[in-house]
Amino acid sequence: MACVPVLLLTCAQLALSNWALSAPSASNFFYHDFLKGTDDTEIQLSAVKLHVDSAQSTVFAVRGGNATLPCSFWYEPDVNSPREVRVKWSWISVAGGPQIDVLVAIGSRSRTFGEFRGRVHLRQNFPGDAALVVTELQLNDTGRYICGVVDRLEDESATVDLELRGVVFPYQHPHGRYHLSFLGAQRACEEQDSTLATFTQLFQAWREGLNWCNAGWLADRTVQYPITQPRGPCGGHGLTPGVRSYGRRQLHLHRYDVFCFSSSLQGKVYYLQSSPKINLTEAQQACQHDKAQIAKVGQLYAAWKFTGLDRCDAGWLADGSVRYPTTRPRRNCGPSEPGVRSFGFPPPDHKHGVYCYKAEDS
Repeated sequence: MACVPVLLLTCAQLALSNWALSAPSASNFFYHDFLKGTDDTEIQLSAVKLHVDSAQSTVFAVRGGNATLPCSFWYEPDVNSPREVRVKWSWISVAGGPQIDVLVAIGSRSRTFGEFRGRVHLRQNFPGDAALVVTELQLNDTGRYICGVVDRLEDESATVDLELRGVVFPYQHPHGRYHLSFLGAQRACEEQDSTLATFTQLFQAWREGLNWCNAGWLADRTVQYPITQPRGPCGGHGLTPGVRSYGRRQLHLHRYDVFCFSSSLQGKVYYLQSSPKINLTEAQQACQHDKAQIAKVGQLYAAWKFTGLDRCDAGWLADGSVRYPTTRPRRNCGPSEPGVRSFGFPPPDHKHGVYCYKAEDS
């Protein structure tokens, strides 16, 4: 009986040897559909290898502009005739979560999805070019984009991060420090023409000098704050400068401030000359009379950052706060560093100036 396994092994070796002698060239493989119990069903698979790559790991842009996210694919060895592939772009928000479909294309046919519908297309400047062009960029377009290419049974992908250039600013609830849940923080930023800042954006702001002792929510649901000058009430003198983190907090239970992010301005912010000073209701009416609207905090920060708005005059903003922007610190005009100064949320019957915002198409 012991010779039976040996005989079976010998037969198997002979069968493999015969198959190897009759096998196709090294550039092809054959797959037999043994599950169907037939010997005449074969699927020929090419040994050509599909490659997908992005020339950049991160692309920077500004709100309202366009961005091209590079992605290309090729084969080794080269193929002689065009092959029909499926290109799929998807997106993961900076806050995490599932992949969201952006675009799917096969040849010249394509389909776009959700908030990206009508704003994205493939560049296709050369064979294998699968770069994604995103137009009319929005604040929430930041995140990680995945370029997937499918050719028959092969599926390869590459990733590109999209970051917007802009300005990060701390924001408090009108009632004071640490009143915002995560959802409240999201809403507060959106109401001020901005969005929750990412850690990358906060880190860049810290490198540029942002020094703020109050902890605030970020888009990834962590709570952090940037320190350039360690001091006693803010972690102690012994800590080195950096971005401090409380980690992830309970979204509904815990209350903090928030760090908002605003990108390029799609209009003009200006100080409305009015004499005498006016209360909040009169400020709103004055901007409307000037065919504008009272400016939001994010718009004032964007004007300070991108257009160099410099005024030593405190003015009402849409949220009921009073602020002013300075790019050239000087005597009798606040601290010695450039920035947007805040007088908090005074009673609405107090008298101040007003900052108005006029959209580009107004």
